[in-house]
Amino acid sequence: MFKLIADSTCDLSEMICKQYDIGIAPLSITIDGHTYKDRIDIDSDTFFAKIADYKAPPITAMPSPALFLQLFEDAYIQGKKEILCICMSRKTSGSYQSALIAKDYFIDAHEVIDYKIHIVDSTSMSHGSGWLILKSARLLNSDKTFEEVVEFVEAYKRNVKHLLSVDDLDNLVRSGRLKPTSAFIGKMLKVKPIMSMRDGEGAIVGKERGRKKVLQHYIDAFKERVNLELTDFVIVGYTSDKLYAENLVQLIKSETAFQGEILLLQMGVAVGTHVGLGGLSFYFLEKPHIHDGLFTNNFRHFKDQVEESAHKLLHNNK
Repeated sequence: MFKLIADSTCDLSEMICKQYDIGIAPLSITIDGHTYKDRIDIDSDTFFAKIADYKAPPITAMPSPALFLQLFEDAYIQGKKEILCICMSRKTSGSYQSALIAKDYFIDAHEVIDYKIHIVDSTSMSHGSGWLILKSARLLNSDKTFEEVVEFVEAYKRNVKHLLSVDDLDNLVRSGRLKPTSAFIGKMLKVKPIMSMRDGEGAIVGKERGRKKVLQHYIDAFKERVNLELTDFVIVGYTSDKLYAENLVQLIKSETAFQGEILLLQMGVAVGTHVGLGGLSFYFLEKPHIHDGLFTNNFRHFKDQVEESAHKLLHNNK
């Protein structure tokens, strides 16, 4: 029997966690001097409804080794001898390190020989690690062995594509993801940065003016990058504007060839402290060896404009 464990930034819904018996190690969030456990003492709707009233930016802290250890102990008591623990990128949090420490404590305490614990640095954030966890759960519930699932996760974890845009640039500045000057210019021009993960860290890979162009950017990137053979579901995430996310869902259905499941999930509080209001994200498994970056995407956009202009010129001269 197996057990899946994650930290709370996976942002999977309570229904999914219950369905697949996924254990969650919560991050803590300190807001105006009060500390809460993510998903336990505070929920997303409450947080986003009050975010504008907070006196200071909320502060997040990783789960302690003791929280992971307790999850390992619970699984042991339940007779589950295979544990797959998937954590957010180690470059953005200490969750992965906490889980490794807990694993060492557990092995020393029990001296079990036939027990398997594998800790994964997902190199992802939010529903990116959530995608890996849910994919693992479905593979483990099929005919795949524990070793086969571990091999899949380690082989493909860097191919989980993240696309994230935000309305509130100030949160990105506070978290060190965007320079203040870039945020100022972005606000003036109504430019929305589009971020992804590169080598386990957030990176700006595009800039679009207005929500409609952000949505089209997502659709174009999905068409170009998605590995349809291995992507049987995608995740659309949002912080506070569900309608915005539902628009993306409709575009995926109407403008792409994707026939799989589309999950619409809200981001949690720990992630939401950095993303802020109006956040929209999109996650799927992409093809290997496709470079992504601001310069590359801007060049592609320029190339498309040149080709479109040339096509119009030829058409007008006929």
